[in-house]
Amino acid sequence: MSGANTTDGIRCMVMRGGTSKGAYFLAEDLPADPAERDALLLRVMGTPDPRQIDGIGGAHPLTSKVAVVSPAGEPDVDVDYLFLQLGVDEPTVSDRQNCGNILAGIGPFAVERGLVEAGPEQTSVRIRMVNSGGVVTASFPTPGGVPRYDGDTAISGVPGTAAPIVLDFENTEGSACGALLPTGNVRDIVDGIEVTCVDNGMPVVVAAASDLGITGYETVADLARDEELRERIQSLRLRAGKLMGLGDVSAGSVPKTTLVAPPREDGMICTRTFIPLRVHTSIGVLGAVTVATALLMDGAAGHDLARLPAPGEPMSIEHPTGRLDVAVELDGTSVRRSSVVRTARKLLDGTVFPRRSQ
Repeated sequence: MSGANTTDGIRCMVMRGGTSKGAYFLAEDLPADPAERDALLLRVMGTPDPRQIDGIGGAHPLTSKVAVVSPAGEPDVDVDYLFLQLGVDEPTVSDRQNCGNILAGIGPFAVERGLVEAGPEQTSVRIRMVNSGGVVTASFPTPGGVPRYDGDTAISGVPGTAAPIVLDFENTEGSACGALLPTGNVRDIVDGIEVTCVDNGMPVVVAAASDLGITGYETVADLARDEELRERIQSLRLRAGKLMGLGDVSAGSVPKTTLVAPPREDGMICTRTFIPLRVHTSIGVLGAVTVATALLMDGAAGHDLARLPAPGEPMSIEHPTGRLDVAVELDGTSVRRSSVVRTARKLLDGTVFPRRSQ
């Protein structure tokens, strides 16, 4: 296995996917043993170190991410995608969640690496998200059989514009918890707070911001300084994690916590998300899909705060740096369809040299 010997480095592509950035690898270029692979990736990213100064990580959870891609192991799917969330300060590697932002780069990466043959104008790649077993179809422009990264689509939290990548999700319901409503209830009281515990691609605890003593319109910097709020969120997610069947989540990256408030502009809802305790500068793709799913349900925490769009219209999730539009269709408490438009861009393609193991 070529990844077993790192003396000469490892083939790696760095991509921006949505509002995240990560290192993309072919599985064949990494060690087959998960423990050996994870130890290697920590050295690649420069973890543990809050600056990640001796690696390619960007000193933030949103830029300490890895995609491992391989030929499909199942019929009717083109490629398999394993997402790994690496810690920054702590040497942790988690596969407990999907990442819809990094997912945006998987289709173009698969074409770039020759796993999928591109169409003359447009290419659709069926991707199995190994973390949950869900399937997503990514559609993106490939004029002349080459992924096009430039375009006119803007997404909040990313400067400029790029080519659109349409992500249509299948089977995301209960991705990590086994059920859309893992507690069996639309609303629970956890740690004295009314919440909705939901999983439509990402385990999330949804609560009204006002119930935790904030407006929901604070800046990321203001929330980052609020030690009391962080302690309350940690207590809330620890208790909710057990109710959601996730066990002890003290060292895990899920569930996320999203605090909601009435929309401030013309969106559906205003959000502040914690990943799991650090304030998200926007909101994750599958996190937004999951929050929107919760808010469509009568009786859910935050449902009364939302400005629901007309049927068939996108749901605009406001966040600290803009908004994210998603589409969710429900049949009662069953998900019919979820989709979102993202962008991605190839930043670097070459060889990464991890530091030597100690």
